[in-house]
Amino acid sequence: MMLKLNAKPRIAFGKKIKALRDEGQVPAVVYGDKKETISICLDLIEFKKVLAQAGESTIVSLELAGKGQDVLIHEVQVDPISGVPVHVDFYIVSQDKELEVAVPLVFEGVSPAVKDLGGSLVKVLHELEIRALPKNLPHDIKVDISSLVALDSQILIKDLKLPTGVESVLDVEEVVAAITEAGEEVVEETAPVDLSAIEVEKKGKQEEEGAEEEPASSDEK
Repeated sequence: MMLKLNAKPRIAFGKKIKALRDEGQVPAVVYGDKKETISICLDLIEFKKVLAQAGESTIVSLELAGKGQDVLIHEVQVDPISGVPVHVDFYIVSQDKELEVAVPLVFEGVSPAVKDLGGSLVKVLHELEIRALPKNLPHDIKVDISSLVALDSQILIKDLKLPTGVESVLDVEEVVAAITEAGEEVVEETAPVDLSAIEVEKKGKQEEEGAEEEPASSDEK
């Protein structure tokens, strides 16, 4: 069942944005699929609940003016101190067009190489950039580490069981996880993939954001 998120048109811009946030609302914009950028606001508590379930790779039905619009939570700006969302970008999806998104990897099971041989598990990737139609986008991708039985064992992207209709954007020979001997110095790849695939309507979105920000302090976005 698709997650739903209620929204309403936003009339607060510039200096009035702070008052909106003080009322427990989050300013947001909706753009994409060659549609006009729309300024909206959301209930903060409701949005945080949906974000926790959907992340940025699950389609959400954005309910606005009695109509639902299929969207992805494309970008969430948070307060650097409190971590509270302060602005959200939603990207409108078309059900017949493939998307490229980064999906979290969830590591499951027990590695015999770690349990019995004292090896160390190195997670090289923490999310996987995939390509799929909106209806096929998974919330996450499971990685079974029970296949790591030796100190030189590896799991490659081609070893993952991707859902039907989902393919990796990255080379299938890339390493997802590996075993190293205890004490061996290893540098994990912790930085997530920087998505730049969804750039449609970016110009319109930036123009909208510029319109909402009058010359003001940084907390008045």
